[in-house]
Amino acid sequence: MELIGLANYAVYMAIFIGIYAILALGLNIQWGFTGLFNAGIAGFFAVGAYASSVFTSPAADGRLGGYDLPIVVGWIGAMVCAALIAWPIGKVCLRFRSDYLAIATIGVAEIIRLVVKSEGWMTGGARGINNVPRPFGELPYFQSQLAYLALIIAVVGLVYFLVERQIKAPWGRMMRAIRDNEAAAAAMGKDIEQRRLEAFVFGAALMGLGGALFAHFNRSITPEAIDPMVATFLIWIMLILGGSGNNRGAILGVAVVWIIWSMSELVTDQLPQEYAIKAKYMRIFIIGLMLQLVLRFRPEGILPEPDYSNHEKKKKVPDANKASDASAAE
Repeated sequence: MELIGLANYAVYMAIFIGIYAILALGLNIQWGFTGLFNAGIAGFFAVGAYASSVFTSPAADGRLGGYDLPIVVGWIGAMVCAALIAWPIGKVCLRFRSDYLAIATIGVAEIIRLVVKSEGWMTGGARGINNVPRPFGELPYFQSQLAYLALIIAVVGLVYFLVERQIKAPWGRMMRAIRDNEAAAAAMGKDIEQRRLEAFVFGAALMGLGGALFAHFNRSITPEAIDPMVATFLIWIMLILGGSGNNRGAILGVAVVWIIWSMSELVTDQLPQEYAIKAKYMRIFIIGLMLQLVLRFRPEGILPEPDYSNHEKKKKVPDANKASDASAAE
């Protein structure tokens, strides 16, 4: 029985690592590749979670919902809603830079959180939305967990593939050019504001998808789940620790931080109650200390941003060889 319990907990952690990996990849698009300091991740997470829950949950008195749509439609709807919310926010806020943009996005996230708590007709208020359908929920518990983990792995793999492909495309090279030297990119005729907006909306859509996956895994969503500590700042720590500008680093940072965060909770729960409450704050201290050490001794993160210029040169070399072979044949 103890082995089964450990296996259940391992699968549970792996599912959360997958969900947070999608959130970290969304932030990596905004910050790692474009340099946008979005401190309002929790807001887009909440939009995705509540949108998918409203679309797919059964009818309930006193709140919006009852559409009972397929779960896939809910996930797509979560991404669309997060992107639609991000577009006007980006149009207004992306004119700011660095710390001003962070303050603006924090304010937007707080507005979304207050709307979620106060507008009960739409979100269920403090009670949230329950009876959210879960894929493979009809299976026995452990089989259901494993099936959901397999689904999460597939979604993360697809998201990673698409993001990696986009970053290595001309669009990604342009975004890195804007991040590194905005004046030079503007001098080359690039539409800086439009490209920043594209990255902001793209990243927000992935954050909405992460919120939807979270809500369907828990079968519910409440305002407590969008605490900025775990839905914003923890994701920033994951990305910086793993290596911003590197998608593999983002996923590695999620795994490292979430394992430490979860395992430390197991330790603190074993302490007497008067010490357990105080020890919970030590978890935040440990994560913060680890971040400080990384910033001090390895500021680029565990896996630094790869040199994409070498990747582009390698693609050009075979083309040059083909051209020389063709001329020799002539």
